[in-house]
Amino acid sequence: MLPAIAALLIAIVSVQFGASLARGLFAEIGAQGATALRLALAALMLTAALRPWRTRIPIPLRLPLIGYGIALGCMNLCFYLSLRSVPLGVAVALEFLGPLAVTLRALRRRTDLAWIALAAAGLAVLLPIGHAIAGVDPHGALYALAAGACWAVYILLGRHIGPTLGTQASTLGTVIAAIVVVPIGIAHAGALLVRPNLLARGAVVALFSSAIPYTLEMIALARLPALVFGTLTSLEPAVAALIAGALLHQTLTPTQWTAIAAIVAAAIGTTITDRPQPVAPA
Repeated sequence: MLPAIAALLIAIVSVQFGASLARGLFAEIGAQGATALRLALAALMLTAALRPWRTRIPIPLRLPLIGYGIALGCMNLCFYLSLRSVPLGVAVALEFLGPLAVTLRALRRRTDLAWIALAAAGLAVLLPIGHAIAGVDPHGALYALAAGACWAVYILLGRHIGPTLGTQASTLGTVIAAIVVVPIGIAHAGALLVRPNLLARGAVVALFSSAIPYTLEMIALARLPALVFGTLTSLEPAVAALIAGALLHQTLTPTQWTAIAAIVAAAIGTTITDRPQPVAPA
């Protein structure tokens, strides 16, 4: 189990490292251009590795697959747009409310209300409400929450198409996401997107943000219990904040750290308590 845990932790670090690198592209091609570059190059990498054209897509799954890809593209675009004005750790915490909401909707016990309250408390602190005690830019916060909403849609549609398409779902979804976002990136950055130095940096972002974590997560999913996988994944906002502090010199306030800790605790709590209920005998 330890190699699988290590693989998942490396995947989590890799994603946030890639996000930190992507932020360095914003000054030259904007968040829109960086998103387009990442998705286009990630689609090329995954297509070359997994050859999705050999996959037969059942007709009933074609529309959900398109929605899955659109959700993925919008999620990445909104997340990068949030990073223009919101610290990485805060953006990831706000975005993480999307998958957390998907989990919370399935909980039924009264004790689960505690996790809802904890997540709501973290959200209330991070959002720039009233006197903006956490110092978070409102526009950036809304982009992060929009990314979380797209992430929730991505999860729900992924559950629908995943059992049939398997690993090809993410590859095909990334291709669709690139088709959606690349025109936006071109409209914003134009010919800058094909400058050799930017292509090289974009390839590194795509590698760390998509190719490496995608591969490692597949390894971890096959070997880890769902409880362990979900608990470790819940640490992502805290990991993002630590990496942003080291690479981007983004220092969070004690209030922001407390809010992130509340959201992480709520995510871990829902993971622990989200267990299948026994089926009553007929």
